[in-house]
Amino acid sequence: MTSLQLPPKVKPLTVNFPVPIPRMAMTTEQFYEFCAANPELRIERTASGEVIVMPPAFSDTGNRNFKISVALGNWAEQDGTGEGFDSSAGFTLPNGATRSPDASWITNERWNALTDEQKASFAPICPDFVVELRSSSDTLSGLQDKMEEYIENGARLGLLIDRKNHTVHIYRPNDKPTVLEDPTSVSCEPELPEFALQTKKIW
Repeated sequence: MTSLQLPPKVKPLTVNFPVPIPRMAMTTEQFYEFCAANPELRIERTASGEVIVMPPAFSDTGNRNFKISVALGNWAEQDGTGEGFDSSAGFTLPNGATRSPDASWITNERWNALTDEQKASFAPICPDFVVELRSSSDTLSGLQDKMEEYIENGARLGLLIDRKNHTVHIYRPNDKPTVLEDPTSVSCEPELPEFALQTKKIW
């Protein structure tokens, strides 16, 4: 009988800058240049200026992320009131953090208010809708903190999908998170009219 060897958990790599280049001295433009010089890395930055390099997603997580992006993209194309983004898109939140949710959506009104230059960088905007899918390298508490950050910075709806426990945490402003146990689908109304994420394809 063959036993299954699961890969060890991989923790994010925190990049510390030497004294001549302290973390807080890195401007948004410099951070953009840093990311552009390292296109193979998945990089985020906290509101305090800490740079976090994430490992590539494992294949099964990437597959689930793809399913989420496809579902959101298909809905966005039919709805026509906003733009969808995959996990490679980075956004600069009002608190200064740069985050890349696994999937996101922004209304046309807010997206089109940005300049072409802003859109071509880490756009200074928090998506209206964000999704984070927990991978084997993520802690639940860490993702919960990230979801709270999205809401505090302007997101109107957030889904934290915990594959390990088959739960979905739903976040909205001025409300406590709602936790669904092993749902087959999750309604995103009224923020995203007629959109329901089919989680049975993600577990």
